Amino acid sequence: MYATNQFRKGLKVEIDGVPFEIVDFQHVSPGKGRAFTRTKLKNMLNQNVIERTITSGDKLDKANTEEKEMQYLYKDAEGYHFMNQANYDQVALQADLLGDAKDFLQENGVINVMYFNERPIGIELPTFVQLKVKETSSAFKGDTVTGGTKPAILETGASINVPFFIKEGDIIKVDTRDYSYSEKVNK
Repeated sequence: MYATNQFRKGLKVEIDGVPFEIVDFQHVSPGKGRAFTRTKLKNMLNQNVIERTITSGDKLDKANTEEKEMQYLYKDAEGYHFMNQANYDQVALQADLLGDAKDFLQENGVINVMYFNERPIGIELPTFVQLKVKETSSAFKGDTVTGGTKPAILETGASINVPFFIKEGDIIKVDTRDYSYSEKVNK
């Protein structure tokens, strides 16, 4: 059980049998009445974000979640296939469970698969991934003055905005928290 004073971003709690992750919270002490915590929670099953007000002193159950390190193998009609490297068990996850993260999966890459009550419910990518730029337009003279960006398609099929100096074949580091360009990787 977690009390409101133990809340932190990323904490996994269970409400009415559904796992939630705390996205944001704010402790409020009004001049009159009891203190409370205004909390944003992300449903880990369907990715919906809800807001809840939790009175100080109330407690939330700890979610029965577990992360297993697995290797991404391939994608087919059944879904995205992952293999547990400890016991070689394989599991297939549907695209809707992965959300936008599926666009940053690299074959043979090791990621964490999240389980809730022994059932896989999603994945957690590493904070940064290195991907090759497959396609992007060339920069024109004078483009760099504004410090703007241009769209680029990566080797996994994901599309992100990159600075004008990035060209096809470059390897870049992508921040998977907000799916944004981080930096160019020197070969």
